[in-house]
Amino acid sequence: MARLSVNINKVATLRNARGGNLPDVEQFAKDCERFGAEGITVHPRPDERHITRADVYALKPLVSTEFNIEGNPEPAFMDLVLAVKPTQVTLVPDAHNQLTSNHGWDTKAHLAKLTAIIQRFKNVGIRVSVFVDADAEMVEYAAKAGADRVELYTGPYAELYDHDPEAAIAQYRPAAEKAHELGLGLNAGHDLNLRNLKAFAQAFPWLDEVSIGHALIADALYLGIEETIKQYKYALSNSN
Repeated sequence: MARLSVNINKVATLRNARGGNLPDVEQFAKDCERFGAEGITVHPRPDERHITRADVYALKPLVSTEFNIEGNPEPAFMDLVLAVKPTQVTLVPDAHNQLTSNHGWDTKAHLAKLTAIIQRFKNVGIRVSVFVDADAEMVEYAAKAGADRVELYTGPYAELYDHDPEAAIAQYRPAAEKAHELGLGLNAGHDLNLRNLKAFAQAFPWLDEVSIGHALIADALYLGIEETIKQYKYALSNSN
């Protein structure tokens, strides 16, 4: 069964909109784990518009499951990750002004750069996942760069799923199967929700982890965070 990692960026966005410490990001992370989440994900951006560097340092000793830090491996981000030493770092090619992640790495064009970065993280025992589009060649070059896992960008999957579920799955199959063939761990994230999660996990039973934030937090506004986590985990467990 794939593990559920809750991305808590949107909780920090809500806190930052008003100042102060409401909602309490640290307590929220602990409660997500208490309600069954098997990981906590954060994506600190240079402008600190949601998760801040201070949050990352504060969360590290509190997270008792898996701590995953996402981001563009610029020097400041790399220094932060190397200092905190999370369970996993997910390398994402975001521009500074990017609203949200919307594409993966060209791992072939950036092979040398990614190889050097990945090795630095692996040298200190951090598992490395590379964010890629659903392209088997990009998965192959992530493996050549030394990645432990790839995270498939599932925005296009979610967009197509509502109109043609079978086609949505089919376009991800070559990349997912290539990861499995190469012995890479398989993660997925972006726009996964309670409508489309079960089908994705069912199609790729070797899926290791899903990282879900925006949809999960939106569902929690109606269901509450405990019930929301329960339903996302049920979608994953019911896919087997």
